[in-house]
Amino acid sequence: MDNVNNLPSATVDEIPAGAPILDVREQDEWDAGHIDGAQHLPLSQLAERTDEVPLDQDVYVICRSGGRSLRATAYLAQYGYDPVNVLGGMGAWADAEKPIVSETGETARVL
Repeated sequence: MDNVNNLPSATVDEIPAGAPILDVREQDEWDAGHIDGAQHLPLSQLAERTDEVPLDQDVYVICRSGGRSLRATAYLAQYGYDPVNVLGGMGAWADAEKPIVSETGETARVL
């Protein structure tokens, strides 16, 4: 893991199998395509829903390209969580040809 702005970060290939993944994208982005088993908590709702984030384990935070997840990682770290920013976000996940699922019934894609 590299430290970007002194915050833990990881590439999509460094996420351990079964690790908790927190997707902070908006609802339409989530519906179009997300990581199966990820937790959806939009960045805009993070402050009021922080208690839904697992404590005492690394949580891999992902968005589309890494900007929102970096903000979420910084926020969570202030409150004693163990967040890890996923570099490149869902774009990197898709580029690595890792599987995604859709909530729309259409072919899953990254918005």
